Amino acid sequence: MNLRCALLVCCGVLAGSAPARPDPVAVDLELVLAVDVSYSMEIHEQQIQRQGYVDAFLQPELVSAVQSGPLGRIAVTYVEWGGSAVQVLPWTLIDGPSAAAQFAEALRRRPIRRISFTSISNALIFARQLFQISPFHGTRRVIDISGDGPNNAGVPAPVARNSTVAQGIVIDGLPIMLMHLDSASIPDLDVYYEECVIGGNGAFLLKVSDVSHFADAILRKLVVEILGAEVSELQPFELPLRRVIDRGGYNCFVGEEMQERRIGQ
Repeated sequence: MNLRCALLVCCGVLAGSAPARPDPVAVDLELVLAVDVSYSMEIHEQQIQRQGYVDAFLQPELVSAVQSGPLGRIAVTYVEWGGSAVQVLPWTLIDGPSAAAQFAEALRRRPIRRISFTSISNALIFARQLFQISPFHGTRRVIDISGDGPNNAGVPAPVARNSTVAQGIVIDGLPIMLMHLDSASIPDLDVYYEECVIGGNGAFLLKVSDVSHFADAILRKLVVEILGAEVSELQPFELPLRRVIDRGGYNCFVGEEMQERRIGQ
């Protein structure tokens, strides 16, 4: 056997020994739940927020929404973020009450964490990368991002939003406005999310202005996201949805400017 043949045989053996990546599992939706755990969120608020997600995956309404899709299954991953982001739960297939309950229990067992700063842009970039390594292939891809303040670290939020939406990913928002404003908060966070954060086909936001509304808001938001952009807004909940309509002249750098002023003091 000459050298060329030997090299071809060797390359063939090596190529054959490399494990082939399995085909992705088709789902109706790939959903990243990106949850704010910055220090501006009080511990008890984070606990209530976490419990809201746990409870949501135990509700028949959520499971019914999942099973109503063409494939009857979705994929979900749970991320916590501040200035950086951490994947708390891996991509998980939800196709019925058992899988949903297992996801809820796994989430319930995870410890509460806190992360300095508020970088919506870093959270979006991190979430976007998770789609690239997902073992699933969704008809739709959605990032559900919650937060209680404007972006104050990383690239400006609209830059990350535009790059994300350009990849066909929808960004929905859950602005948390609990009326205890601090140096990192703004009174019109819902407008900020509408103008600077959410985007894509059917994007919407649902604000929370009272801790007692967390559970209902989280459940309603998840159900609407699972059912899709064409779902009627006449759902059996009292909290109103707001869909993105137009971009105005809002100052999307307000968080960065506030941070600059704090540093300069």
